[in-house]
Amino acid sequence: MKSSVLLLSLLFALPAFGAEPSKPALLVTIVVDQYSADVFTEYRPMYRQGLAQLASGVVFPRGHQSHAATETCPGHSTVLTGAWPARNGIIANDWMDPSLPRKNKGRDTYTIYCVEKPGPAGSDASKQMISPDSLRVPTLGDRMKAADSGARVVAVAGKDRSAVLLGGHTADLTLWWSYAGFITYPDQTSRIPASVNGRVNDAFKASYEKGAKVDLPPQCASRSRTSKLTDDFSVGTLQAVKSESRRWRATPALDALTVDAALASLDVLQLGQRGTTDLLAISLAGTDYAGHYYGTEGAEMCAQQVALDAAIGRLLAEIRKRKISFAVVLTADHGGVDVTERNRDRGVNAQRMDTALLPQNMNQALARELNLQDRLLLGSDEFTSDVYVPAELPAERRALVLNAARRMYLNHPQVAAVFTKNELIGAERPTGMVDEWTLLERAKASFDPQRSGDLIVLLKPYVNVYHPPRNPETDYVTTHGSPWNYDRRVPIMFWWPGVQGFEQPTPVQTVDIAPTLATLIGLKIPADEIDGKALELMAR
Repeated sequence: MKSSVLLLSLLFALPAFGAEPSKPALLVTIVVDQYSADVFTEYRPMYRQGLAQLASGVVFPRGHQSHAATETCPGHSTVLTGAWPARNGIIANDWMDPSLPRKNKGRDTYTIYCVEKPGPAGSDASKQMISPDSLRVPTLGDRMKAADSGARVVAVAGKDRSAVLLGGHTADLTLWWSYAGFITYPDQTSRIPASVNGRVNDAFKASYEKGAKVDLPPQCASRSRTSKLTDDFSVGTLQAVKSESRRWRATPALDALTVDAALASLDVLQLGQRGTTDLLAISLAGTDYAGHYYGTEGAEMCAQQVALDAAIGRLLAEIRKRKISFAVVLTADHGGVDVTERNRDRGVNAQRMDTALLPQNMNQALARELNLQDRLLLGSDEFTSDVYVPAELPAERRALVLNAARRMYLNHPQVAAVFTKNELIGAERPTGMVDEWTLLERAKASFDPQRSGDLIVLLKPYVNVYHPPRNPETDYVTTHGSPWNYDRRVPIMFWWPGVQGFEQPTPVQTVDIAPTLATLIGLKIPADEIDGKALELMAR
């Protein structure tokens, strides 16, 4: 508690902009992966450091990722482009191109990762190159560099897709964590600061090889309760993480090292210290991994929130220590839902998804009904909303297959809605209050006729596509990606030194962030190129 009070004293004692910010030398964007408005509200009274500071600024607790496909790629794509996935092209974490078969471990694959540069038909998909090419619009950083060639843009994240979609096409440095440490595009490895290649990556390797034990913070004691998922696996109480385990990503170490890499990059590139306005974008992935491995409740998430608060507090304190004038915004790429079993214990009508809904199983049922031997449907091995008809299917059969598939999905008790490509092409652009959009409008915001499925299948609330883990070291226990508000609602907070904070409970969107930051630095973005609008940051 003493250290928390000391940190806050340091933060608020340093020079301030004043109530109305002058043009900052540095814009800082923080995206917390899988940070729902529900999690923010639950843990807000517990925050004492960085998140407490940001929550003293201009707070929009009812921010929204407007679209239906609430995944990492679409969510990150909206934050600094001001564009819905329907405009920016990042409709999902993965989509399919039925006309582009490639090979992956000897099997045909049509899947395209949101930040890969896909090779030609027949190429090896396992050798994908990470690239921003699929992002069809400029980011705020791209626009800043176009307006001022001296501006610098850095994106640092716990995932490659997060860094790429925040950094955009022209970033000076795009860093993401991998099991080899923090890396970048193969042709830009010389840009990685020596301190990242050395001190930061060495610290990761030492932590990963040793494993981790997360101590239960005293304020989390009441949340330490066991919830059994299988006879062999439970969540709800902190357990030590083995050495070289994928679960290492759900410990505080990942976010702490991401902050280290961001600060090292800030120093090497002298962000905010050269007479220009620069951009530092950071995505913290630990909350997402904690949610996937343990759920959004329990001791694991509580400990993660305490650690996240400290990591953000350290980031902000270090920036202020460098006497940089800066403004910061924090939001999330999507929300999340708790594990099915704990939700059921608390009275929620939660279900695990019927595996009959997986495209490969639906394909078999459809072939039996229609007495056809062709491959009739394509989709992810794990359920996603996009379902495709193979390119080789004769035109006269496509309508038959689509109509039958739609009927079969709609007849399933776990399915809320099914939309065809033609329905979504013809649908009006969403308008009005984002929290009152229909399912069709939510699906429209993340629909692209060239990339989206021939059918968009939306499940009912609290249907979890993941099942209890067969391998607890690798398998997730809960998910996100639905069109429901627990996945769409995210906090949005703006802060700068001296801000006169207020809370605005009306629903806003993450696509409003880029035009708001642009207004703050005097950068004009044509209104017809984005879907968001600048938010009012001054109380009148």
